[in-house]
Amino acid sequence: MTHLIEVFILSAVPLIEQRGAIPLGLYYNINPILVFFISFLGSILPVPFILLLFNKIFDWMKKYKFFAKINNYIQNKINKNSAKIEKYEEIGLITFIAIPLPTTGVWTGTVVASFLKLNLKKSMFCAAAGAAISAFILTLGLTVFKGVFSAVFGS
Repeated sequence: MTHLIEVFILSAVPLIEQRGAIPLGLYYNINPILVFFISFLGSILPVPFILLLFNKIFDWMKKYKFFAKINNYIQNKINKNSAKIEKYEEIGLITFIAIPLPTTGVWTGTVVASFLKLNLKKSMFCAAAGAAISAFILTLGLTVFKGVFSAVFGS
């Protein structure tokens, strides 16, 4: 039970998300289907909070010089990724979130959706769809890799 909670919480952590949670769950020998569902649920947990609160918090942070470095980092991330999402909207957002690579994922995609003021319900759906696709890709890929590795090296 403790390992399931670890997978759930880790999948909700920015930058780590499913890319760290799913390998951890498989390392703990948790059933891959359960790892998929737990990491999916954990990854979408922050979505409504990000969509509803990000712009307010970001605007508040802009008022203080103390947050300048963080604000610049966030602004650069948004600027870098917003054109892709803005151009294709829902499909762009789903695809961006679904690709399990660094700097993509639920947190970044949802922040960009919030910043672009995309429709709340559509953004939540796109985040969930992208997170499900990402969790599927990671779970399947890592399960196959683990099976091949075990067959080749006998561990």
